[in-house]
Amino acid sequence: MADANCPIPRNVLAIRRLNDGFRTSLSGGTMVTTRGIQALPVEAQTEVLKAVVTFDDFTPDNDPWGEHDFGAFTQGGEKFFWKIDCYDLRQEYGSPDPANPEVTTRVLTIMLASEY
Repeated sequence: MADANCPIPRNVLAIRRLNDGFRTSLSGGTMVTTRGIQALPVEAQTEVLKAVVTFDDFTPDNDPWGEHDFGAFTQGGEKFFWKIDCYDLRQEYGSPDPANPEVTTRVLTIMLASEY
């Protein structure tokens, strides 16, 4: 992530905006949950999803590139992770340009930290 003397590159800001937009709206990509999440009671799954959508605790430690593509939080005594990965449109390879939604498919994975 850029320091105070070095501005954040434009493509990082675009990636951040696209990642945040997808994560907070759950629109513009695919969401995947692991078996551990699926095994939780529906109410707990709903609370985890709310925590992902409203997550804003980005720091240099958990977001070193400034792209807002990962989060970790604790809820109900359990630790959870979420991660956004950017793939090409066929979801075979990494996106050639994650700042360009015309060539990128975003995938949000939500999991128990213990599943990592």
